[in-house]
Formats: sequence, structure tokens, C-alpha cells
Amino acid sequence: MALWRGSAYAGFLALAVGCLFLLEPQLPSSALRSLWNSLQLGPAPPGSGSPEGRLAAAWDALIVRPARRWRRVAVGVNACVDVVLSGVKLLQALGLNPGNGEDHSILHSRNDLKEAFIHFMGKGAAAERFFSDEDTFHDIAQTASAFPGAQHYVGGNAALIGQKFAANSDLKVLLCGPVGPKLHELLDDNVFVPPESLQEVDEFHLILEYQAGEEWGQLKAPHANRFIFSHDLSNGAMNMLEVFVSSLEKFQPDLVVLSGLHMMEGQSKELQRKRLLEFVLPWPPRDISWQPALKPASGSSEVVTSISDIPVGIPVHLELASMTNRELMSSIVHQQVFPAVTSLGLNEQELLFLSQSASGPHSSLSSWNGVPDVGIVSDILFWILKEHGKSESRASDLTRIHFHTLVYHILATVDGHWANQLAAVAAGARVAGTQACATETIDTSRVSLRAPHEFLTSHSGAGSRIILNPDKPVVEWHREGVAFHFTPVLVCKDPIRTVGLGDAISAEGLFYSEVHSHY
Repeated sequence: MALWRGSAYAGFLALAVGCLFLLEPQLPSSALRSLWNSLQLGPAPPGSGSPEGRLAAAWDALIVRPARRWRRVAVGVNACVDVVLSGVKLLQALGLNPGNGEDHSILHSRNDLKEAFIHFMGKGAAAERFFSDEDTFHDIAQTASAFPGAQHYVGGNAALIGQKFAANSDLKVLLCGPVGPKLHELLDDNVFVPPESLQEVDEFHLILEYQAGEEWGQLKAPHANRFIFSHDLSNGAMNMLEVFVSSLEKFQPDLVVLSGLHMMEGQSKELQRKRLLEFVLPWPPRDISWQPALKPASGSSEVVTSISDIPVGIPVHLELASMTNRELMSSIVHQQVFPAVTSLGLNEQELLFLSQSASGPHSSLSSWNGVPDVGIVSDILFWILKEHGKSESRASDLTRIHFHTLVYHILATVDGHWANQLAAVAAGARVAGTQACATETIDTSRVSLRAPHEFLTSHSGAGSRIILNPDKPVVEWHREGVAFHFTPVLVCKDPIRTVGLGDAISAEGLFYSEVHSHY
């Protein structure tokens, strides 16, 4: 009888928990799992709970640290202070009224700013532009910085990536970039800034945010996002590149992260060409150990250093950002930069612009129509690695691309060079949900699964059809020596902050990645 009663009690409790799963699907999945396990009734039944909860639980099981971990990470070269505020409210404070949108590759006036902001807010797309008029920008920046509710944050891809890495106390992080007093105050204590990177005045970038569904006149934003602009000459000229490279020999990093090339769009073609030439990859390959920086030639006042001086065993990740200059992007792809880097991080705007600039696949597509098609994205990633990546006949180190868009991420790698990429892509997607919602862990009541339920893995090759399963959220497929890892994102319904998500995603993906020692 006692045995029967125990079984009956267990059955009733199991039924109660099952009802709770059905009636309260928005409860955090971790709470439901804890409740089930506390009853000692065995593991929760597969498929129970919301898709978001199941997916988050599956991520937690998949995300493990790699066997070989980074110890010292060097990051450069763009850094600034981000002034973050409502874009619509700032434009209203500047006396601007809603109207027609139009993209401008460079902003010359307040009206250009308004039109470009409207253009991208209407698409719900992120963008970054250079503001050419110093005095006008200074006036706008003063208004923005003093605006009620405006917030100051660490800014610039390099500084944001360095800050994310610095959250891991077992990592030592070097940051080279134009660091002024306000930025230095905002940086994590675990970030070391060489004295040569310190300057008396901060560089300010204005981050105009908008929320999903926010309206201005006839305009309505389909997604939450941001529009960034600046008059940033230090980062634009990449003034800290020499400091960055010359600091590496002493710091001895086992991972180098580079960003800021997009800031050169406001510079002359001559300066762009000069800077890009400093990325030329020598052949034979680079040395396998750290060497002192090259000395200036006789009569020369400039130290000749380059990314190519980094030893061949040290992976170099390049984080791209919004660009409009096709000639500059083409040079980055075809001539100097791609052969010298190991890994790329980029979003859907940058990926399509890259393909358009370098005559890649699907380059006739003018823009994305809603969620970027997985098969098209996969085709472009495959083309980059096959045409510009590492091979026996090509002097290139490129073996990895981390692609991120709002609702899904893909990690593409050349076989034999990287490990733990399943965990890496899952970790990058997880941090997108937690950082946007400003939570420590995924809160399933505040996120939604918006990735396509099914998709083709290619439109130009022999693609397969994939049906998404929240219980197995990372999908893997292979194509001619390239491995693809896909995972959906749990999109924050009401994001607290959208700036720096791409940088956090790339940093987290790299943190969980392992490069093979024979690289």
C-alpha cells in the first residue's frame, strides 16, 4: 500500500508539473527544469516547454570551453566614447522634421543626417557614416551629450571587443586605440592601454537608437537598431596602427583582433592606399616566432611595421563594419587585407556589400528583403573562403568567418583549422540575447525565436533542406572542404541597447574557439 501511495503521489506531481509546462510556457526554462529535478522524477521530458526554453537549455548543454584557451588577447585600433540616445528625439531637438529618406555615403549637413537616418530606420538596418563638417558635428555632439537621458559608453569596435574579453578574469587584454580620459575611465581594469595610446581629448561617436515599431511622421521602424555617425579623425587615419603592431612583440598575444578599417572612408584615397599596403602578406609565410619590430630606414622618421609582422602561428581576426566605398572594400578583399587575416566577423549588410564590391555570388541583389536568405548567405561565405581563403596554392591565412544577423548566425570554417565551433556559434547567439536584454542569462519571457523554420543551405550548389529543431539548435553541413555551423538567435523583444552586439558576438565566438596548433 505504501508503495502504491508513493507511486500515486509521484504521478500526481508529474501531472502537476506537466500542466505547469502547458499553462505557463513563459516561465524561465531554468526554473521549470529545477522544479522537475527537485521532485527527483528523472529528466524533463524532451520537447516540453516553449521553443525558446528548449533552445536555451540545448545551448547551455552545448557551450563548453575549448581544450586550448587564449591567454593574452591584443585588440586594436578604433576606440571612442559612444553617446547613446534616441535618434528621433535628437533630430527633433535639432529642429528637423520627418521627410523622405536617402542614403548618403558621407554626411555633409544636418539635412543629410536626417535623410540617412530616415533611410535606415525605415529598413530597421544598422549603418555608420562619417560627418565631414567638423563645426556642425561639434554642435550636434554638444546637443546630444547634454540631452536628457543621453548615456556615455565604451565605443569603437576594438574597445568594445576588448571590454568583452576583459570580463573573463583569466584573460589579459591589450587595447591600442585613441583613448582619452573619459574612455580610460570607462574601461575595465583588466584592459591594459599602452601610454602611447593615451590622448588628451576623447573621440565621440553619436549613436542614434530607435525601437521596433517606433514612429516618426509616416515612418515606422520594423526592427530596433541604431544609426552611428562621427567626425573622427584619429580613428579615421588609424593613427594607432603603428603603436598597436609595435606593442605586440612585448605583449606576446596568442590572439590578435583588428578593427577600424571602415573608419578610413572619410580619408583620401592616398591615405587609404598607404594604410592598406601595411597589410601586405609576404611570401614565404611569416616567421613562427615573435621578432622585434622593424627599424626605420636611414633618413626615415616612420617605423615600418605591419600586420604581416605578426608570427604565422598567431591568428588575426578582422571585424568589419558598415561601409559604402566599393573601391575600398574591393581593395580589402582582393589586394591587401584578406590574405593577412585568419578570421572575419561581419553582419548581413557588410556581407552583401562585400559581394557587390568584389563581384561575388548574388551581387546583383540590391538589398536584403527582410530576413537574409540562409542559402544566399551560405553561398557568399563559401565563395569568400574558396576564392580568398587559405589553400595550398594561395598565400592567404583566411580560414574562418563568423556571420551574424538579427535572427540567426553562421560560422563557416575551412576544414582542419578550427575546433569547438559548435560551442562558439551557440555562445555568440546566446550573448546576443542576454546583452540586448541586459540579463545575465536568457530570460525566455523576454525573447522570441524568429529564425526561418526551414531553409535551403545553398542556391548555387547542391543545397539540402533543413527543418529547425529547438532541441538541436546548431545545424552543421559541409561543402567542398568548408564546414558551416548555423544556429538561430533568441531575439530580445524589447532591447535595452543594440550598440556593440556584433562586437560582443564576435568576441564571445572567438573566446569559445580553438585554433589547431599546426595552423
